[in-house]
Amino acid sequence: MATYGFHSSHEQIHPAELLKAVARAEQAGFAAAMSSDHFSPWSARQGHSGFAWSWLGAALQATELPFGIVNAPGQRYHPAIIAQAIGTLGAMFPGRFWAALGTGEASNEHITGDRWPRKDVRTARLRECVDVIRALLAGEEVSHDGLVTVDRARLWTRPEVPPKLVGAAVSAETARWCAEWADGLITVNRPVETLREVMAAYREAGGRGKVALQVHLSWAESEEEALAIAHDQWRSNVFGPPVSWDLDTAELFDVISAEVPPSRVTEAVNVSADLGRHAAWINEYAELGFDEIYLHHVGQDQSAYIDAFGAKVLPQLR
Repeated sequence: MATYGFHSSHEQIHPAELLKAVARAEQAGFAAAMSSDHFSPWSARQGHSGFAWSWLGAALQATELPFGIVNAPGQRYHPAIIAQAIGTLGAMFPGRFWAALGTGEASNEHITGDRWPRKDVRTARLRECVDVIRALLAGEEVSHDGLVTVDRARLWTRPEVPPKLVGAAVSAETARWCAEWADGLITVNRPVETLREVMAAYREAGGRGKVALQVHLSWAESEEEALAIAHDQWRSNVFGPPVSWDLDTAELFDVISAEVPPSRVTEAVNVSADLGRHAAWINEYAELGFDEIYLHHVGQDQSAYIDAFGAKVLPQLR
């Protein structure tokens, strides 16, 4: 049976309110949580972008939930610093923390002033970062000269069991590549056939561990309100690669999404006022074989959603 978790969206919600939301989600019956890790929101309308790593310490202390984060080491974050962050949370909260690693987006990474590399270079850089992070979590002293540079780094505080490093992928090709190094896989809701292909690519390439899915959804008391919430908050997120990778400010995302109609948003977000319909969608994902499914209501007000899904949706999930 799949585990159903709460997605903590730092781009949309003040971190203090988000901490209240995840505690409420635990009380409502969500069994796990995950966190985004952004420097910039996708739209000025979203309006937030708290520092996820500070927040995670508070969230792990405030709940008993296992937590994960999706992170992009290599530019905004040096891999040794990410290894230290992973190691510290793993040491403080044994068995409750994992990190998914991906190649990132320019909207977060451009702040360093360094050139935003081609996708193939970003992929190679991530692979180097994975090896550096694993070696540091294993207690090795690491020096490395490549797309990232590390000089005699060593973690002095480490967990007894290193947290799992999960691959983040949206395509079958990337999922297949993640199988070389990852302890699991996470992807985002797409058409069922696409998700089936992504999972198959990972498993057929020898991918081990759990496979997780992040589901974007919008629920409200009426269809009109649910659609309005999704259109307001998530229309800047309907663009696939390379747009989502390479645009570098929230303002640019707002410009290119200005004419996106509500109907297009429903291609990326499950929109319905019918809680039974949401349960059916989620059950369909579970039947594909996902081990963990993280639910992300794209609205900024999380309370009504948490209460409704805790009372009416989670009990319907197989």
